[in-house]
Amino acid sequence: MKPVVPKITCPTKSKAWGKLEKLSKSFKERDFRLNSLFKDSSRFARFSLSQNHLTLDYSKNLLDEETLKALIELSADMHLEECREAMFEGKKINTSEDRQVLHTALRIPPNENPLPEVKDCLQRMEVMVNSIHSGEWKGFSGKKIKDIVNIGIGGSDLGPRLVCDALEDFKVAAQDLHFVSNLDPTNFNEVISELNPETTIFIVASKSFNTLETALNAAFAKKWILGASDKPVAVEKHFIAITGNKNRAINFGVAEDNILPIWDWVGGRFSVWSAMGLSIALLVGMESFIAFHAGAHSMDRHFREESPDKNMPVIMALITVWYNAFFNSQSSAVVPYSHRLKELPFYLQQLSMESLGKSITKENDQISISTGEILWGTVGTNSQHSYFQLLHQGTQFVPIDFVAVATPARKSVGHNEMQDHLLANCLSQSLALMRGDPESEEAQKKITGNKPSNTLLIDQLNPFNLGCLIALYEHKVFVQSILWNINAFDQWGVELGKIISKDIYKKLISTDGETDELDSSTRNLIKLIKRSNPQK
Repeated sequence: MKPVVPKITCPTKSKAWGKLEKLSKSFKERDFRLNSLFKDSSRFARFSLSQNHLTLDYSKNLLDEETLKALIELSADMHLEECREAMFEGKKINTSEDRQVLHTALRIPPNENPLPEVKDCLQRMEVMVNSIHSGEWKGFSGKKIKDIVNIGIGGSDLGPRLVCDALEDFKVAAQDLHFVSNLDPTNFNEVISELNPETTIFIVASKSFNTLETALNAAFAKKWILGASDKPVAVEKHFIAITGNKNRAINFGVAEDNILPIWDWVGGRFSVWSAMGLSIALLVGMESFIAFHAGAHSMDRHFREESPDKNMPVIMALITVWYNAFFNSQSSAVVPYSHRLKELPFYLQQLSMESLGKSITKENDQISISTGEILWGTVGTNSQHSYFQLLHQGTQFVPIDFVAVATPARKSVGHNEMQDHLLANCLSQSLALMRGDPESEEAQKKITGNKPSNTLLIDQLNPFNLGCLIALYEHKVFVQSILWNINAFDQWGVELGKIISKDIYKKLISTDGETDELDSSTRNLIKLIKRSNPQK
């Protein structure tokens, strides 16, 4: 009988951790040159992976065979494969909320999906999409729908917004799509300023149907509709709800047939595959929406079936943990060299920082190491003319993901020349960061180099490949959470500010001026706001 080996709950207790500490020192030596690793002509072949039409080149990283082996040992010590199976098998790995994590189940092909509720939801979505596209769905005055407004925030906004922007070239809808998320009334008013209430429908996307920002924007949308029609039935014709709280949606006035479900086993930042993606389906059609799912499913299979050394999400996560733990990397950048992917960094900010911004282990112990990372970035080449100076010559250690598209979905005037220039800039930046210019005779012009990066190259930006890319980052985040032994699927820190804001709101609208229980900063800021606006 084999002895029971106690499960490691802290990565620093792994034997691999000590190996990695020693290995990191060689890469920090003053005379080490990252580009010297390419004396090995086979380096790219050994430090790159491909899945369908997506290639990960991780050869420009501070890695060698021995280091990669030690990182994989770390993942084994942290029981990565066991945890991965637990997620796919539907075990309640979201321990603080006692929930399953089954967003991957949403992307199983409809003819294979074991969950009848998922198939039913897709069928209902298809009916809605066809009804709106065909003109069968009409507003309160009998006119066809021309505009669709998605009202949501966080995962109910960032995911659909990214995908709709990325897949604009695949648009099949005659209707135009808009997004409202911000509590600032300017956002809502700017969107509706040129819209007609007779020909506009709103998608209210909120799991609770009580999220403050979404609820207030939805209330203003309802007021706008009823301002054009005094018939209560107008609300039923102009609102769709995606929620886990059906009763609240009905009380708002949404027709029951216009309510789509979202389940508690789907986290907000992982919900773009659910009915929360209705705006995507309305833009590109159900066929492309299903292709988007298929791409993600292909990455799910890759992640679940491939060994760690050939597994794209695992490799990307290991590299991030390597830099975070042993190179004091506190942030990383994602720079898409594709205008269609300009929303990708914003989406990944929530995915990564809301998932990994934790300081308590799954066993409720205080974490003793650095976890999470500040993720940021903007579209290239714009980024080169803003913050790339810091990346090249600054003192911060910032690993980068370059994301490039070899061939856009739609060619335009000047396509070939401009696209080649764009890709040349992407490749040159990763090379310059690695190589630097350390031999310059002028001190101010010296560039140390040795700055690592990944390059993700997509053959073409289409629904399938986009699904593959997003799922890759989802799984990367999950692997990081396992290596750090934290729960990636809750977000209690987000809730605290919401609770406090309710009390502050009461103070802002009150007339008695009682704020003595507050700190002097908050108290005086409230006074200044009221002074600026006598109506308060």
